[in-house]
Amino acid sequence: MSGLDKAFGVSPQVLALRTQKLNLLSANIANASTPDYKAQDIDFRSAMNSAMTESSQLKRTHSAHFDLNGATDGAPVKYRTPSQAAVDGNTVEMHREHTAFMDNAMRYQASTQFLDSKIRALRTAIKGE
Repeated sequence: MSGLDKAFGVSPQVLALRTQKLNLLSANIANASTPDYKAQDIDFRSAMNSAMTESSQLKRTHSAHFDLNGATDGAPVKYRTPSQAAVDGNTVEMHREHTAFMDNAMRYQASTQFLDSKIRALRTAIKGE
């Protein structure tokens, strides 16, 4: 593990998983009126635990992705069970999706701010201020 890996800790993995979750929730919202669309999500906690046990590295899925400590191929995608079945087979519940999206967006923002503070601290240490 390099010095930067130690300095950034789990932040790259957290951001990668939060991004994956935002993408899934966005797709759910976009497909709210698509017949037979099944709402998808990830279990963030188990994905993070899994990422940490797999030698603290996630895998990249595409060569153009950033290499953040081995970046991510993502967490296993799961389908949501709706609280009320729709006639057209769609399992997206907009109130649930909006709530989950906003919660994840706020947590993503907090994670980026935390990572930004770590980067600022490293800059300060390098400059010797």
